Amino acid sequence: MLQSTCDAKRIIGVKICERLRAEIDKLGFPEGTIIDYPYYHLASFSLIQDPYTGDGNLAGYWCNKRDKRRIERIGRLQFNSDGSFYAEYDVVKPHPKKPDWFVEAVTVWGKEDNIKAEARLLPMLAENS
Repeated sequence: MLQSTCDAKRIIGVKICERLRAEIDKLGFPEGTIIDYPYYHLASFSLIQDPYTGDGNLAGYWCNKRDKRRIERIGRLQFNSDGSFYAEYDVVKPHPKKPDWFVEAVTVWGKEDNIKAEARLLPMLAENS
């Protein structure tokens, strides 16, 4: 069941990952700054129950596995039973072109025929001197 659900969502999942990567690249980080990028085939998937509708949703997670002692979740992708989806992927770096801003993550949401995306920015904290 899980594998067939993952396969059924593969085409849109690949598009979502492409959009996440494009949003990261659009920020203008120098080459080599971003080490991990979201790819559909690298996510670990599971079926989860929607607490509101009771329907089944497909949830995928990306983890940073560079440090074998500490695996951290760095992104997620969820396909909802109503045909919508939501994905977020951590960037967690100072903005390369706007020194007063920090890039927390990029997000993508919508339905197959209407994909929207944005970077989630936070103002940099003032340094105490």
